[in-house]
Amino acid sequence: MNLAKELSTEQREELLHTLKARFEKNMNRHTGLEWADVQARLEANSEKSWSLHEMENTGGEPDVVGHDNQTGEYIFYDCSAESPKGRRSICYDREALESRKEHKPKSSAVEMANAMGIELLTEEQYRELQKLGNFDMKSSSWVVTPASIRKLGGAIFCDRRYDTVFVYHNGAESYYGARGFRGSLRV
Repeated sequence: MNLAKELSTEQREELLHTLKARFEKNMNRHTGLEWADVQARLEANSEKSWSLHEMENTGGEPDVVGHDNQTGEYIFYDCSAESPKGRRSICYDREALESRKEHKPKSSAVEMANAMGIELLTEEQYRELQKLGNFDMKSSSWVVTPASIRKLGGAIFCDRRYDTVFVYHNGAESYYGARGFRGSLRV
């Protein structure tokens, strides 16, 4: 049973203040969009605000990166310079976590994203994010892995080095201190 996830009035106000400041500081990420419209959408979707709060609390620095004209939704991505610190040292998914015999990580990217109510970025979304700035210059981020790769035990991750976005593979059960995941949320 999924219980409603609510923020206190103080938490909601603090989150809105943080998101507004980030929005205004990084206008290149959302040209042509107005904060008042984003705020109205956030105020009407308290559970989504809870997810954004979780993104913020784990170091993701979520920001608006787009607007879906058909649904009216605003699209948020984690825009922290490096993979969010509160989401590192994790393997790819539950199956990978359970396959480890020893030295298990605390969680997995897929499980953490689900618990937060967000989606892992796809490779395409990761590449879109990189057009807005230089991200993961020292870290890397798990991205949605195609079923054909996951079926064979692998998972993919991305980073940016030498002014280029690279896509790599690893065993899904692997985890590193500099690898986490970035998420997306539609509000």
